[in-house]
Amino acid sequence: MKPNQHPYDRFYDSLEPALLSKVEEFHLFGYGEASLERLWLYLTKKKWKKPEVNVKVYELVSDILSAKAGEYMTFETVQAYRSPNWFADVNEDELKELLHPSREEK
Repeated sequence: MKPNQHPYDRFYDSLEPALLSKVEEFHLFGYGEASLERLWLYLTKKKWKKPEVNVKVYELVSDILSAKAGEYMTFETVQAYRSPNWFADVNEDELKELLHPSREEK
């Protein structure tokens, strides 16, 4: 198994219909940014943090369909806070110019 691969990745194709259903449900609730990839990341990093050896597909489908929008969005919020700072390489003058652009007259 690859270092960043989850043991349940082998079930992804079988679980795709349930994943699509859950993403569509999140879209109906107004969470338009939900995607298959992000939902899979949530499941593998949060819900299935400790994978079982002899897990059944129906158990994984149940986990997917019982995922709550609030838990998913909390995970997404934490992931956003953990992401790198976009302005880390910007010095103070560049940041001031970005936030308060000077009006150059020609």
